[in-house]
Amino acid sequence: MTYFGFLALFVGLPLLGVWVFNAIDQKNKRLLPQDLRTWDPWVVIWGHVLVAVAYTTPWDNYLVATRVWWYDPNLVTGIVFGWVPLEEYTFFVLQTLLVGITLLLVLRRWQTPNSFQQNHKLRIGTTLVVGLVWLAAIALLVFHVTPATYFGLETSWALLPIMLQLAFGADIIWHYRKPVFAVLAFFTVYLSAADTLAIASGTWTIDPAQSFNIFLPGGLPIEELIFFFLTCTLVCFGVTLVLAEASQQRAAPFLKYCPPVLRRFLPST
Repeated sequence: MTYFGFLALFVGLPLLGVWVFNAIDQKNKRLLPQDLRTWDPWVVIWGHVLVAVAYTTPWDNYLVATRVWWYDPNLVTGIVFGWVPLEEYTFFVLQTLLVGITLLLVLRRWQTPNSFQQNHKLRIGTTLVVGLVWLAAIALLVFHVTPATYFGLETSWALLPIMLQLAFGADIIWHYRKPVFAVLAFFTVYLSAADTLAIASGTWTIDPAQSFNIFLPGGLPIEELIFFFLTCTLVCFGVTLVLAEASQQRAAPFLKYCPPVLRRFLPST
């Protein structure tokens, strides 16, 4: 299976479907709940695409350069930026769009059951727990635990921004937990299943020496499931936090320091 073939079948087609449903929602003027109508949703989605590409590019190039994973050169176009093929950058974009737009569809069909309640203990507690996992991942890398290399690299990379998301708005995410975790769980399982087929067909390979060699049904390395869980978490948490009115109110004291040239693009609440 070529990499672009994988993208077209498992990411492109579902993305086309959710794009059509999103267009139907727009035609029928189906809106997000009132407390999520801050930023233009498309600005939020495409903003996350830019962040995903910028943040993932150096990390993924390091993984390929150090042979944590590699791709079959016969199954890609041969267009490479750094160490990573064009198809991989395309995946950054398509996954973010697919998860983000699906979340919008679900959020439009879900009504907030009650008013938002701040919970500082939840913010502190979740950040501390995730922070401990992040420190453990760093320790695995520092002490060169080779079978934990992939796990350490992906968790240390992803948990840093997730900690920031939780520190800022774990209680906001919890308020929207049903749609957020439904989309997160679905795409973690779906993309992992698709990845299982790609690995089985040789589209890409995970270095057994730098992974735990713990395999899920179908032969999927457990690190791949963790990868999709982490990346989908970043998108689901990020989109929800940016859209939430509670986030705008919480960020207001800091936004006053935003340069005037950028302030006019901020939503009014």
